[in-house]
Amino acid sequence: MVYINISKNFGVTEFVNPKDHDKPVQQVIAEMTDGGVDRAVECTGSYQAMISAFECVHDGWGLAVLVGVPSKDDAFKTHPMNFLNERTVKGTIFGNYRPRTDIPARVEKYMNKELELDKFITHSVPFSEINKAFDYMLKGESLRCVIRMGA
Repeated sequence: MVYINISKNFGVTEFVNPKDHDKPVQQVIAEMTDGGVDRAVECTGSYQAMISAFECVHDGWGLAVLVGVPSKDDAFKTHPMNFLNERTVKGTIFGNYRPRTDIPARVEKYMNKELELDKFITHSVPFSEINKAFDYMLKGESLRCVIRMGA
């Protein structure tokens, strides 16, 4: 997948697809890492993935950061011992950006060629083909797709 190749450039070392295993992904990761990972970041918005991210961090110091936005009807359910074992869960919206100051600063960095964003754009489609952009996203074939409004 596109995500795997780009993520490895940022230091991601392993990917685990739960569909490739016949036991819970938390158990697979605990076995791979001798007890759990130090950090897990969930970005999909799937409440099952959020629970898995939290449950796969190491007792005592593991931190799960939840970034994805779940459905309004989803519930995060885990055994209370996961908290008593000193695992930590943290959520964030927009990476804790302060829009008034942080977005203009990022735009300025981009305009000055100090921030490379173009390499994250994997597809570009005209507005008339917006459904193609959704297809790319749903199939996991696109990291970011730009939808062009004009000609």
